[in-house]
Amino acid sequence: MQKIIECVPNFSEGRDLNIIRQITDVIESVEGIKLLNVDPGKGTNRTVVTFVGNENEVVEAAFRAIKKAGDLIDMRKHSGAHPRFGATDVCPFIPIANATMEDCIACAKKLGERVGKELNQPVYLYEYAASAPHRKNLASVRAGEYEGIAQKITLPDWKPDFGPAQFNEQTGNIAIGARDFLVAYNVNLNTTSTRRANSVAFDVREQGRKTKNEKGEEVHQPGACKAVKGIGWFIPEYGVAQVSMNLTNINITPVHIAFDECVKSAYNRGMRVTGSELIGLMPLKAILDAGKYFLEKQQRSTGVSEDELIKIAVKSMGLDELVPFEPRKRIIEYMLDDAGFSPLISMNLRRFADETASESPAPGGGSIAAYMGALGISLGTMVANLSSHKKGWDARWKEFSNYAERGQKIKDDLLKLVDEDTRAFNKIMEAFSLPKTSDAEKAARKQAIQEATKNAIEVPFRVMELSLQSFDIIKAMAEIGNPNSVSDAGVGALCARSAVYGAWLNVKINASGYEDKKYVEEKLKTGTAILEKTIALEKEVLGIVESKIK
Repeated sequence: MQKIIECVPNFSEGRDLNIIRQITDVIESVEGIKLLNVDPGKGTNRTVVTFVGNENEVVEAAFRAIKKAGDLIDMRKHSGAHPRFGATDVCPFIPIANATMEDCIACAKKLGERVGKELNQPVYLYEYAASAPHRKNLASVRAGEYEGIAQKITLPDWKPDFGPAQFNEQTGNIAIGARDFLVAYNVNLNTTSTRRANSVAFDVREQGRKTKNEKGEEVHQPGACKAVKGIGWFIPEYGVAQVSMNLTNINITPVHIAFDECVKSAYNRGMRVTGSELIGLMPLKAILDAGKYFLEKQQRSTGVSEDELIKIAVKSMGLDELVPFEPRKRIIEYMLDDAGFSPLISMNLRRFADETASESPAPGGGSIAAYMGALGISLGTMVANLSSHKKGWDARWKEFSNYAERGQKIKDDLLKLVDEDTRAFNKIMEAFSLPKTSDAEKAARKQAIQEATKNAIEVPFRVMELSLQSFDIIKAMAEIGNPNSVSDAGVGALCARSAVYGAWLNVKINASGYEDKKYVEEKLKTGTAILEKTIALEKEVLGIVESKIK
């Protein structure tokens, strides 16, 4: 599969939209590049640009952008709230899909060499690409900022990795690196004081602050959050001071924990957090985890939809205080998703029914089976959520929340299979349409048909497995869930059983055209067992439902 690498150059221009547009235009001029986000800031006088592509594409696009920025931005005239030392201040590469950190290090070195040789800009490698331990931390590389370059660049320890060891007055220096996914995140305070904002930043960031002990000796006092860098500043365009943070490892300190630590610190110092601001993009998991965190604090079920989790996260952290928060433009997975990749589940109910009833052979029984499975587990999940919030059942909210969260996962996986089944059918049709005028073409066509047929077996088989899994939740909800919704659990069981049986028919019809008999035999044996277990579970659930209704 194609490697996807993210590149996030930061340019020292956030006010002149014409300059920003010219830079992004040269990025988009590279075939294969997808521009995901452009985030200018007037107060920082800095623009963060995010784009993705394969190794060669991202290096070429980054080089063109650095060249253009060097032509258009004069660092002798630059000022802004954010630390900086170059026209293109930093340019990191981040592995996203099917790419490794080694791939990104190679990109950083390749780009650095080109920038040094062809553009005569001093280049420093940082983070995973760093050539020495003291160059790993970006803050150390950039220390002294643009104003300190002339002296610093002459020191042996700070000779550039690429390019001339002399001060380039117009462009300054550039840091090129490879790093993990970083979330740039600002928390808004109800103050205009940079000093007060810094006090919160020092409380929160890993580096903490320097202080004196009872003997008057200077000691280091670490902050509350590891893998967090932060400073305080005032942003005139918003009229507020912010704690500006880089979360370098959100597995260590997630966004919502950094936010809450700012809330605690601000409160203890007589201030209040009023909201926050995301710079650039964030991973889907980061905002979903935040939504779950705040729901759990309210002792409410976390087994809700992605959209609801995102809404809770946005409102809880005030991500929309300064500007509207648009998930489709802020979440990296949503930006990478092809809008036409899931056409069926994106339809409304009437359109989906109309498309199914049309003369087109797809969507067919396989897609409908997957959708019935999604409806079945959705009903089980609904009962879990109703039970979690039932008055008088407060002590058991977490138990039902766990059932609902598992149900949401199964539902989402089955919804993806609605479109996947139709794609599997289309792949078979494409394989049969391949040319067969020569022996080589016939062999290639046969192989393509067999590969497509195997995929057309695997997709409905996965529907069977997931729909069977849903019975764990549906049966539990029939037994212990809100008794007023027991009939809903029964309908869920009927849907899940129909999904298994419908998918089973698709497995069998496609298996008849597959030549690997050992594989077919194993699939049919396992599929038969799944069907038998499903029918037995459906009977159990309906028995429970009928007894409670009576």
